[in-house]
Amino acid sequence: MTKTTKPGSIDRRTLLKGSAALAAGAAGSTLVTGFPAVIAAEPVTLRYLSTAVNQSPAIAKKAMEETGVKIEYVTVTTDEVAKRIITQPNSFDLVDSEYFSLPNLVPSGNLMGMDAKKIKLADKITPVLTKGEIDGKKIGSQGSAPWKYFYLEGQHSKKFAKSPTDWMTLIPTTYNADSLGDRPDLIQGEVTHWSALLDPKFKGKAALINVPSIGIMDAAMAIESTGQFKYKDKGNMTKAEIDKTMEILTKAKKDGQFRAFWTDFNQSVNLMASGEVVIQSMWSPAVTAVRSKGIKCTYLALDEGYRGWASGFALPRTLRGKKLDGAYEFINWFLSGWAGAYLSRQGYYPAVLETAKQKMEPYEWAYWYEGKPAEKPIKAPDGTVIEQPGAVRDGGSYETRMSRIACWNSVMDENEYLITKWNEFVAA
Repeated sequence: MTKTTKPGSIDRRTLLKGSAALAAGAAGSTLVTGFPAVIAAEPVTLRYLSTAVNQSPAIAKKAMEETGVKIEYVTVTTDEVAKRIITQPNSFDLVDSEYFSLPNLVPSGNLMGMDAKKIKLADKITPVLTKGEIDGKKIGSQGSAPWKYFYLEGQHSKKFAKSPTDWMTLIPTTYNADSLGDRPDLIQGEVTHWSALLDPKFKGKAALINVPSIGIMDAAMAIESTGQFKYKDKGNMTKAEIDKTMEILTKAKKDGQFRAFWTDFNQSVNLMASGEVVIQSMWSPAVTAVRSKGIKCTYLALDEGYRGWASGFALPRTLRGKKLDGAYEFINWFLSGWAGAYLSRQGYYPAVLETAKQKMEPYEWAYWYEGKPAEKPIKAPDGTVIEQPGAVRDGGSYETRMSRIACWNSVMDENEYLITKWNEFVAA
C-alpha cells in the first residue's frame, strides 16, 4: 500500500513517460511573440518541480528553441511536491501543483503570488477556472474549485483573496473532467450512473484509485448515486460523513467488490487492458492509452456529471533576478499555444484555448473540442494513431464536459483524519 501524507493525485502524471514523449506540434501562429528578449544573451536554467503530467522532452526542447530558457525537470510524486514546497523551497525554481493542494501550501509562506501584469494572457485564461463559468453558466463548485483559490491578498500573503487581485496563486497549466471508464466489450448494457462502481454485478471486476483526495470523491459520487447517503459537500466532508463513506466502502470491499486500488496511470491502463477490471476510476488519457492497444474502452459520460481537477505553475518566494524573469518568460510561452496544443492531444485542456487552437489542425480541434467526428486519424503527441476517422470523443464537446462538472477533487477540513481512515480501509 502506498502511504500518503497529504491528499494528492499520484502520477496522473506518469502519462508523459508513456504515450506522450517527443512529439512535434502542429504549425500555426501565436498571439504572444518575442520571448527571448530578456534572457537570450544569458540562458537561464529553471529547475521545474512536478509530477510528470506536464513534463516532456518535446516541451522543454521547444521552449529552449523559442525562449532560450532551459528546463531541468525534477519529477516526483504529488506528495513529494508538497513536502518540498514546505520544507525545501530553495530546491526548485518553478513548481507545478494542483489547486486542491493550495490550502496546505499557501500557509507555509513559501510560495509568492504571481504578478498578473506580467502574465501576457492573464485575461484570456478560461472562466471555467477563474469564475466557475462556461458560456456564462455556473458549474459545480463542491471541493477544490480553482476560483476559490485563484488569488492572494498580496504578493507574499498567506491568505486567499475573496475577489480578484493582481496576485495569482497558480497560472493554470492543465485541467479536465474525470469519470469512470469501462470495457463495453466485457459487460452487458450501457453504464450511465456512478453507482455502477458499487454494483454487485461487477463484483471482483471494479477498481478504485488509491489517492484519498480523489478516491473519496469517486466513492462519494457512487454512494450518492445509489441513494444510500446524501452529502452536504462531497469535497469537504465532516468526520461523520467520512465515517459513513468508509462504512459503505468497507462493506463493499468485504463483499469482494474491488479487484484493485491503483495508484498510478500505467497501473490503471494495465488493469483495464488485461480485462482484470471492467469498470474503475479512470483518467481520460488512460482510456486513450487502452484504445491505442486496439482494446475497446469507454470514458463514461455519467448522468451525475464529472469530477474536475486543475493544476498550475507557482513560484517559490525566494526566486529573484534572471531566474524570476526566466520563469515569467517560460510561463508566458507555455500559455502561447504550442504546449497547450501538445497537451490537448493527450485529452487535457489548457488555460488559454484560443492559442492552443492556433497550433492545432482544424480537424484536431473539431475532434478534441467540438465533439465532432474525426475527419482524419487522430494521433497522440508521439504520433501513435489513437482514433480512426469517424470516431467521436467520449463526453462530447469541451462546453458539454465543462458544463457537467459536479465537483472537484476534495479539500478536507479533516484531511489527516480522512487519510488515516482511507489507509485503514485500503489495508484492511
